[in-house]
Amino acid sequence: MRDIGYTLSTALADIVDNSITAGASKVHIHADTLSDAPSIAIIDNGCGMSHTELIEALRLGSKNPREDRASTDLGRFGLGLKSASFSQCRRLTILTRRDGVLAGARWDLDEVAETDRWEVSLIEDDNNIPHAHLFLGNGTLVLWEKLDRVDGGYQQDASKRAQHINSALADAERHLRLVFHRFMERSGKGKLSISINGRDLVPIDPFASKNPATQVDPEETLALAHGVVRIRSFTIPHHNVLRREEWEELGGPEGHLRSQGFYIYRGDRLIISGSWLGLARQTELTKLCRIRVDIPNTMDSDWKIDVKKASAQLPPAVRERLKKIVERFVQTSKRTYRKKGQKLTDETRMPMWQRVLKDGAVVYQPNLDHPALVEFEERLPEDLRRDFKNCISLVGAGLPVDSLHADMLGHAEAVKATEAEAGALEQALYSMVPHLLDQGVSEAGVRTMLKTTDMFRNEWERFEPMLARIFEQRGSE
Repeated sequence: MRDIGYTLSTALADIVDNSITAGASKVHIHADTLSDAPSIAIIDNGCGMSHTELIEALRLGSKNPREDRASTDLGRFGLGLKSASFSQCRRLTILTRRDGVLAGARWDLDEVAETDRWEVSLIEDDNNIPHAHLFLGNGTLVLWEKLDRVDGGYQQDASKRAQHINSALADAERHLRLVFHRFMERSGKGKLSISINGRDLVPIDPFASKNPATQVDPEETLALAHGVVRIRSFTIPHHNVLRREEWEELGGPEGHLRSQGFYIYRGDRLIISGSWLGLARQTELTKLCRIRVDIPNTMDSDWKIDVKKASAQLPPAVRERLKKIVERFVQTSKRTYRKKGQKLTDETRMPMWQRVLKDGAVVYQPNLDHPALVEFEERLPEDLRRDFKNCISLVGAGLPVDSLHADMLGHAEAVKATEAEAGALEQALYSMVPHLLDQGVSEAGVRTMLKTTDMFRNEWERFEPMLARIFEQRGSE
């Protein structure tokens, strides 16, 4: 039972599930990683348990998964508390208080091994129990000691042990922020706050649903025998319109390529995040696609929800419906990226690079008609002009396509163009603006075009006064 496959992240989430089922509005996680006997305590302010309920809760398999449950009940088998805890520690202690009456019990696997009897030890008071002084009022304290599955094997090295546990806690923090984000985003009844060592966690909305640039499709429903499946598709914003920290938080440690796909929720609790479940491939062009799927807990057996609530399988009827949705929806994300690379049909935009189709292949080549290049060429002696064009042609031929392809597959948003020197940009500005004005583009049109050009946009405040002087000079001619 200790090897079902929990990580610290999924184990803590399973304990938080019990807190939510108990009606808790606050869950505090306290970790002592520096002492000789490190421990982790999860404390909630839920309804607590009576002595009888506590003993029953510590029994392995205390629930029949086929029994009807409240829609807010995130459990299934009655195994989560024990299996999650034992996956991380050898000693599990529970303190619980209802209406001011304290009850306590403990499972210690070393005692079970020594006596060969599965018996819990009852606890009369909270003396000498780590973190018990933080447990006030009604609720439940779940204490993990003898952290043999969390210490990384560094039993004799306190520094490395603390470092390993803290690293696992950092991973668990993001997991909790994502898995329970809908509970944390609520207002009023049902709102949940989670803290780790006194620091409140901020929810992560994987759909950036509050961002005005996010594209949200209408909700679709699929009524089945055991409940209704609700489906909604989101196209998150392109990285160019998000702050870097927002983009990285949305992508997580594995990046956006791994974060695309289905996000399956059971009772508002995230079960699966970022997987196409065999219905599509993870590609660079679809990494903005995210589909939210909501299922009720009455469909657990249909979806084959596992004990640790970290995996599920699509029922055949749902698979067929989602396949059609995916085929239609991923085109939205592809269009969002492809339009960034299409050849500009408005020649007055004067791109430095041209994207053209040649013999069935897409070719990127420097734009020899760009005013900055044309003006410089005209200032060259006649015998150097051909050499200048040859040099520009070599720059285009030397484009490292293979390296760009490899970099774009992993982290397209991290691939940047070289920043031009200030003098080069000023020269380009003084070449481009007269050219645009001579083509009949208005001053307002010139301003709009340049402000949306990559090389000027980032330092627009510096170039705008130069643009005003050029307009003034042209007006006095």
